Formats: sequence, C-alpha cells, structure tokens
Amino acid sequence: MSQSATPAQKIVILAGPGESTDILFHALDKEFGVHRIIIEEPVSQKQLLKRRAEKLGWSTVAGQIMFKLLVAAPLQRSSQARIAAIRQQFSLSAAPIPEDRVIRVASVNAPECIEQLQGLQPDVVVVNGTRIIAKKVLTSVPCKFINTHAGITPLYRGVHGGYWALANNDLAHCGVSVHLVDPGIDTGAIIAQALIKPTAEDNFATYPLLQLAAGLPLLKQAVRDALAGTVQLKQPPAGTSRLWSHPTLAEYMRHRATERRAIGGA
Repeated sequence: MSQSATPAQKIVILAGPGESTDILFHALDKEFGVHRIIIEEPVSQKQLLKRRAEKLGWSTVAGQIMFKLLVAAPLQRSSQARIAAIRQQFSLSAAPIPEDRVIRVASVNAPECIEQLQGLQPDVVVVNGTRIIAKKVLTSVPCKFINTHAGITPLYRGVHGGYWALANNDLAHCGVSVHLVDPGIDTGAIIAQALIKPTAEDNFATYPLLQLAAGLPLLKQAVRDALAGTVQLKQPPAGTSRLWSHPTLAEYMRHRATERRAIGGA
C-alpha cells in the first residue's frame, strides 16, 4: 500500500457493479488502501429502456438495441485479445472485489446509502458507474466526490465520449476527464483531463478501457490532492456542451468511415 494516505484517512468508493469498478477498486486499493466500496444494485433493463424511450423515442431506442446486438456485442467478443493486452500493458486487475470490503445498497440515492456514508465519514468519495447522484447524497458528508468520466467534458457528456469524438473526427477531444461530482450529468468542475490514442486494433469495445487506463493516474493524483486539501480546478475546453447517448445502428454505420479515419490520424 502506498503511503499517500494516512491510516486515519478514509477513501470510499461509490459505484455500480461492473468490470470498470473492479479495475478502479484494485488500482486505488493498491495505491492508497480503500476503506470500503458501496455498490448499488443496477437499474433493470426494462426501466432503462423505458426511461430512454421517454427522452429519445422508441424508434431511436430500437436503433440502439440493434446496434448493441449487431455491433457492440460481436465487437466485445472479437476484441478479447486486445482487451487482455490493454489490461496487461497498464496492469489493470479485474479480479473480484473482496466481499468483506463491500457494502451493498439498493441505490446510491437511498436513505441507507446516506446512512452508510455518514457512518463511514470518508475523507474522499470516488464515484464510478452509478445513477445520477442526488444533492442530498453529495451534501451528506463533508468531503469531495470525484468521478472519472469516459469523455472530455463538457463537450462529450453522457456515454461513449471517446467513440463520439472519433465519430465527429475530433481526435483532439478523444479522452477522459476527472471531475468533481455535482447533481448534473457530467457537469462537475474539471480536475484533470487526458487524451487517448487508439490504434487500428481498437474499436468501440476497447475505447472505454483505454480511457480508464489513461484516467487512473489522474484519479490517483486527484485523490492525493483531495486528501491534502489542494485540489485545483481546470478551465473547460472551448466548445459546445452536449449530452451524448448510445449510437443507433444507422448512426454507427453513417459515422464508421469518419471514426476509422480519425484513428488513422492518431
């Protein structure tokens, strides 16, 4: 364990279940020692689709489902060798999290989560892959909540920020952000940002792992600064703030050539 955090300082992770959470836990635990990780139950697919349809319409959601079935899932399967290589290159461990370090709650916004946070009294909370966190949770303990977002904010808020930057031939903003968490969607003040350089071997399935690998050193430094009370905020990059969603099959096919050209220029 690194000596960056003193025994009296508590790092708590607030997260949804998944591979990125496992990787993030082990990276921070090795560096600092994570006191506890609070993991919320995932939202059901039925609820997710219903909420998305209310915002985007069922035709768009149908296109997103087609993309997931016909493109994203096959790419995930065919990219296992590249994913393994990235994990090895950056020493990313996706081993299961020890259950004795886990606290499980129904939702990050549930009263039980607030009770757990107040009982733990963390010095910093690291967020990963949760629902939008309510203000009542963010103000329940007197410390900073820090998130790693797979996109350059505020230009690429929402999901798949690396992919959308490439689809827009915007390699200069294909990267990752570490930011403070506020009640908005990826609208918190920026602590640090870094770019990624995908190769011809990379695709929609591997961009998020490259972003996580690039973001972890920034996150570790942000945690050190938060523990020391020296966090400094950065000015956001110029451009229009936009919230991005999952691509539809038609969008993916339309942007395919642009995405590959952008990677060729990396």
